[in-house]
Amino acid sequence: MITREEAWTLLKAHNTETSLINHALESEAVMRGLATKLGEDADLWGITGLLHDLDYAVTKHTHDRHGLDSVDMLEGKLPDEALAAIRRHAAEMNGAEAPETTLDYALRCGETVTGLVHAGALVRPTKIEGMKTKSLKKKMKDKAFAASVNRDCIRECDKIGLELGDFLQIAITSVTAIAPQVGLTAE
Repeated sequence: MITREEAWTLLKAHNTETSLINHALESEAVMRGLATKLGEDADLWGITGLLHDLDYAVTKHTHDRHGLDSVDMLEGKLPDEALAAIRRHAAEMNGAEAPETTLDYALRCGETVTGLVHAGALVRPTKIEGMKTKSLKKKMKDKAFAASVNRDCIRECDKIGLELGDFLQIAITSVTAIAPQVGLTAE
């Protein structure tokens, strides 16, 4: 498996947009938090989160290739279970098989929740500092807020044995830990 440093270099070589880099970092953080909570390999899960959208710059207009091109680029660099999760995280778009494993579901809900957390932090005067699970749950109910975030995907946290509130707290805590890197600290 590639190192975190190699994964970071690869990500930056394929994605130059700040928003994509931030999403990758937030996904990595959430995946590490989930792995720790579930007793899984935090390095494997983190790197999977970091690289899951490696192909986005070239597939954003051809969604049927999203995830599949990432897997092609990462073949031999990540274990099969990570490649499968990357392929399956966008199964509705790329026609891949449905998610099956804990890692599959963790990546789907973990990378998706970052959009809700990030948007929620941007509308707060203190950004992510002090964000509460209760307020994020309320934002989830408001379909107009962060409208592109798939709430059903977030609710798949139950497939990894986590109640929504616990899952959201892991996401908030994980992203808070990297807030300065992703522009989510109050100025």
